Amino acid sequence: MYDVIVVGARCAGAPTAMLFARAGYRVLMLERARFPRDTLSTLYIHQPGVALLDAWGVLDRVKATGCPPITAAMHQLADVRLEGTPTPVRGIAAAYAPRRYLLDNVLAEAAVAAGVEFREQCQVTGLVFAGDRVAGVSWRAGAATGTDTAALVVGADGMRSVVAEGVVAPVTLEHPSLSCVYYGYWDGVQADRFEAYAIRGRWVGCVPTNDGRTLIGVYFPQREYPAIRTRAEAAYLEGLQAAAPELHERARAGTRTERLFGCGAQPNFFRRAAGPGWALVGDAGHHKDSVTADGITAAFRQAALLTASIGGDLHDGSLLCAALARFARQRDRVLAERYTDALALARLRPDRGQTRLAAIAADPTQVQRFFDRAAGPDPGQADALQEGWVHS
Repeated sequence: MYDVIVVGARCAGAPTAMLFARAGYRVLMLERARFPRDTLSTLYIHQPGVALLDAWGVLDRVKATGCPPITAAMHQLADVRLEGTPTPVRGIAAAYAPRRYLLDNVLAEAAVAAGVEFREQCQVTGLVFAGDRVAGVSWRAGAATGTDTAALVVGADGMRSVVAEGVVAPVTLEHPSLSCVYYGYWDGVQADRFEAYAIRGRWVGCVPTNDGRTLIGVYFPQREYPAIRTRAEAAYLEGLQAAAPELHERARAGTRTERLFGCGAQPNFFRRAAGPGWALVGDAGHHKDSVTADGITAAFRQAALLTASIGGDLHDGSLLCAALARFARQRDRVLAERYTDALALARLRPDRGQTRLAAIAADPTQVQRFFDRAAGPDPGQADALQEGWVHS
């Protein structure tokens, strides 16, 4: 009998498990993969997400992977360019973009150090119910099978979540996929800041990561994916040249070091976040277009929000029910603005914002507000996090 079972051990699951363990609960974390293992990602952790890593005592280990601090940003829409940096969040001025096989391993190790029991290569095959309440999971690991029970099961197992499927979690808000994207890793690009370029129908993001490499992502309208996937290499370079000609020249002077990674459809949805004996965090409960590079930061926020909402109420049935309902309401409120921003950007219609961007370019106060909104709000400002956003 565990207090909490967390299904999934990446950037939503591992912090959730770690924070529950630090709060004194007995936690089991199950992961179908074996770490270290890479995954498709924008990599970027905005300053509010880095502030959470710092509060959790994990930031130094992320820094030790060798990913460089990113303290400046540039956004360019056609011929309008803004340069600046977000206001520091709880003393954190830098963003980071670590490779996921490094970041996820650091987070899983932090969970284990907090007392979490971690089982890799363990596939959850279904849920255990007690009446209408989730009471545990069934699993398979190689030839072995079994079940474990808990007061709370947390699904942090991605968009195709077994937990979400098992509880038939309804989609409460949904918009169609708007963009598709291809990512490439490059040597010799000489990038030391976050860069974003946009023209109608194309968006390019550039971020420095580990080993001196630079991740460059090129976004296209989702309707173009069937044609683009048949000529991905050429379409990627053409999109990069069209939206960011100077960055294209820097890339061509360097070397792409790995194959292209692509994503043909990026769902936009909220699922119901919690119910009797269960909760969803990360992509299991909410996903949006990656154009804002907000997925990791949003996962950290949800981990902090869920554990702070429950606090010490896990084993009181009525208090747990109220805590889960509170988490669900506040998750939707905390993530709503970022969801709206992602939908707006993912339409790849920067001409609609070019006039406004030109108008604020000469006003330092407005420019600062632009970069602060791009980074997202201080994670300590959400009501439920005021007292409990850190369990350290």
